Amino acid sequence: MRIVKDIPHPRFKITVFSWNNKYIIKIEDAHVEQVFKIEENQVSSLDEIDQMISIPFLLKVLKRFSEMSDDFVDAWKNRHSQTNLPK
Repeated sequence: MRIVKDIPHPRFKITVFSWNNKYIIKIEDAHVEQVFKIEENQVSSLDEIDQMISIPFLLKVLKRFSEMSDDFVDAWKNRHSQTNLPK
């Protein structure tokens, strides 16, 4: 896997990787990350990926990060009271 692009952003670390004929878009914030995969042949250039990383998209990413953090905090607080994983 190799880094093909870093997309500057004031809050998130956004990195685009190339691996196995896919672009992997990784967005990181603090202790959580989200990863999106797209076939390389589905985009004409890396600029098209830049266009995908829009304000509405990143607002949804931020909301999901908040939910992920809340879920993790809840799991951490309840780590001793839960013994079985859901099936």
